[in-house]
Amino acid sequence: MTTRLMKLFTMLFILAGTITQSCGIYSFSGASIEPGTKTVNIEYFPNNAQIVAPILSQIFTEKLQDKFVNETGLELLQQEEAHLNFSGSISSYNVTPVASGGDDIAGLNRLTIAVQVKYKNTLKEEEWSQSFSRFQDFDKNTNLKDIEDDLIDDISQQLVDDIFNKALVNW
Repeated sequence: MTTRLMKLFTMLFILAGTITQSCGIYSFSGASIEPGTKTVNIEYFPNNAQIVAPILSQIFTEKLQDKFVNETGLELLQQEEAHLNFSGSISSYNVTPVASGGDDIAGLNRLTIAVQVKYKNTLKEEEWSQSFSRFQDFDKNTNLKDIEDDLIDDISQQLVDDIFNKALVNW
């Protein structure tokens, strides 16, 4: 009985390997990476918004680099000769009032961050440029400086997930 079970596991392992190699490389994140893709270049994203949060560029760039390295196993290069290349800038950082709370006074404020991203896959000769935007609301009585780091961290992660999905999950 154990010999049969071993043969079954071996066949399933070979079948799984054949399927993933014939269709590209897949990860548990849902990413589909072309065979032969080994490197990624993610340039620093400068903050070109009218309002500049000093930590935003560094946090966003590092989160984007970490996502691609940790979830794909790609090697991070600091040159444009990589198989996947990302560049761009932070284009908007705005706080606006939302959700009227009575007497025409906003009950919530909204922090919105937008990034412009340029992507190039040198193996597939695929390129795109797209703007990504995300926001989070916070109580009008809360001082932005008290929660700004947490908001930037959360919004940056959402933006990174959107960019990753656009580039590798093809949504």
